[in-house]
Amino acid sequence: MENVIHLALAGNPNAGKTTLFNFLTGARQHVGNYPGITVEQKEGCCIHDDFGLSIVDLPGTYSLTAYSAEELVARDYLVNNNPDVVINVVDASNLERNLYLTSQFLELGTPLIIALNMVDVAESRGFVIDAEKLSELIGVPVVPIVARSGKGVNALLDQVVTMVRDKKQTEPILLRYGSDIDQVLTQITPVITEHGLLTSTYPARWVGVKLLENDKQIISIAQEEQPEITQQLLDQCEKVATHLKTTAGVYPESVVADHRYGFIKSILRQNVVTQKFVGDRLYTSDRIDKIVTHRFLGPLIMAAVLFGLYYFTFTFSGSLVGAFESTFAFLSSTANNLLPDGPIKSMVISGIIDGVGGVMGFVPIIMFMFFGIAILEDSGYLARVAFMMDRIFHTFGLHGSSVMPFIVSGGIAGGCAVPGVMATRTLRSPRERLATLLTVPFMNCGAKLPVLTLIIGAFFADHQAVYMFFATLLAWMVALCAAKFLRLTVLRGESTPFVMELPPYRFPTFRGLLIHTWERTWQYMKKAGTVILGISILLWAMMTYPSLPESQVAKFEQQHQEIATSYQKTDGEQSEQAYEMALQELQSQEAMTRLRHSLAGRIGLAMENLTQLAGIDWRTNIALLGGFAAKEVIISTLGTAYSLGEVDPEESTPLKVRLAEDPNWNPVVALAVLVFIMFYAPCFVTVVCIAKESGSWKWAFFSIGFNTTLAFLMAVGIFQLGTMLA
Repeated sequence: MENVIHLALAGNPNAGKTTLFNFLTGARQHVGNYPGITVEQKEGCCIHDDFGLSIVDLPGTYSLTAYSAEELVARDYLVNNNPDVVINVVDASNLERNLYLTSQFLELGTPLIIALNMVDVAESRGFVIDAEKLSELIGVPVVPIVARSGKGVNALLDQVVTMVRDKKQTEPILLRYGSDIDQVLTQITPVITEHGLLTSTYPARWVGVKLLENDKQIISIAQEEQPEITQQLLDQCEKVATHLKTTAGVYPESVVADHRYGFIKSILRQNVVTQKFVGDRLYTSDRIDKIVTHRFLGPLIMAAVLFGLYYFTFTFSGSLVGAFESTFAFLSSTANNLLPDGPIKSMVISGIIDGVGGVMGFVPIIMFMFFGIAILEDSGYLARVAFMMDRIFHTFGLHGSSVMPFIVSGGIAGGCAVPGVMATRTLRSPRERLATLLTVPFMNCGAKLPVLTLIIGAFFADHQAVYMFFATLLAWMVALCAAKFLRLTVLRGESTPFVMELPPYRFPTFRGLLIHTWERTWQYMKKAGTVILGISILLWAMMTYPSLPESQVAKFEQQHQEIATSYQKTDGEQSEQAYEMALQELQSQEAMTRLRHSLAGRIGLAMENLTQLAGIDWRTNIALLGGFAAKEVIISTLGTAYSLGEVDPEESTPLKVRLAEDPNWNPVVALAVLVFIMFYAPCFVTVVCIAKESGSWKWAFFSIGFNTTLAFLMAVGIFQLGTMLA
């Protein structure tokens, strides 16, 4: 399409920016109620009035002064990609704070349209906003919308098309920052213009403001381009900074911020906002928060909500799990009947059906879990969890914003460590950021949940919800203790203060819940059908080859013949049953011998000398090695390892039954393995992400070693103590 308009959506976290993006594009971008979840820009498209709209959803940010990765991503995209129009999504119920970012767009000269979102919430709080008056005063179009329902969105897109058709240009506004700041800006702006310092990208006066605000990125770029001129300008900025600190006890960036807010207030006081209700009035969200975030009641409510999530999941998913198990048992039986004996049949049944089927069998549990989590996220409750955890996190040497990466990684249940590691970009302290990204893999991510569910279902089936609840609490405790250890040793330093916005409570839409549930469930299923399938086949090959020597094969064949000969001499039903039992026992021995002789078996047996201290046998070692690639592989590998000795696929038993009946397993071993899986090395993708986010493979390898050592010591302690008590 020739008529393509490039749009960028920008705004504060919780302003409804991603909700608008989803409504426009139909994309399944997740909507969160807290900063940090949208770390990278997301793209989508739609058509309006014969124009194709290419839309980029920028990270939520409060400012264009680059303190965090979100602010860097947003600002760099705006100045380097030059979108035709920037839609600044503003929360109408919190107008003054949201317009702070708007004022910076106006200073930058960005082609701007304001989407005044959540006007329904503002009206319910007694505020009426005159959008036309606001548009007149700030000089850019202002369109009231409700992104959740789509109200006003067509009018917003009409404004976009009009702005592009009319080729309207937005001139940078000149805000005043007081006599001291304005005087130095008057001096340095001509110098910036004369030498062309960053003026090909930014307005000259805006560059001057950034130098005064001590914007690290702008200063770094300027010093690379023209070090001498930049240093002269910085010296002038330092003079005014010293003067302000001496006379008023403030920094230039504080003065700049105060005058921006002064500019905003001067606009709002010109009858832009009128209030219907006057007096001390608690909004509904505030009333709820008095109870939900109470110092004593809050944690109890949080624990009850978490337990309720697990109870809901395991109570209502049971019948579907049984149906999935029956389906894969039927597939296994069908493959056994249709395929001739040989490697292909073994690979299909043991490598594919039992491997991938073991992972896919947990789809109902994952689906119900994600549905519950979507309710907590979309309602705004998870933001309250972060708020309540802030005091605890400071005790353990972490920043309050570290709560979000922990929750994203699976701190409630079912997240993923990769976006959790990436979400640490919101942390400004390098040491707090490192401590957080090294410990978020301890959370029970969506890949670990099926494994934990398998083991708990096999040995503690009567109390599944209770054990899952305590597994979550244990994950938090170990992660926080590990963070405290790191902050006292290799990452020493003071904790920085934390301020967080609590969004209003909202009723989740059923459509939104279904989208979020399906998106996460589909990602799990897609991973099982691609990555897990490939790894399962690879591990099957490692558990099958090299084959037994001809001498051992001949020995087993001779034993087969001896059994057949001995039972041919007798008749009767009991004799036939005895023959079948003897044959099955011999075939099981043969399968076990083949597995021991395979490459994977040899590795597992070599590791058993050490892992037996934790009660972990050689077949489980094979599965744990596969878990380095992806934690879901543990189930598929266990399924393959324990099905290679199964004789009759027509009577295939579920993996949890095989584990429960295996003599090498018992409840104590199960707990030791459970804890080891929860805390040992992150999966390969997470390790790569840690290396990328920390800027060094040193920390990635440290994570593997530190986590695995800690997990092994805990598993050994549990097994040895449990064995003594038993």
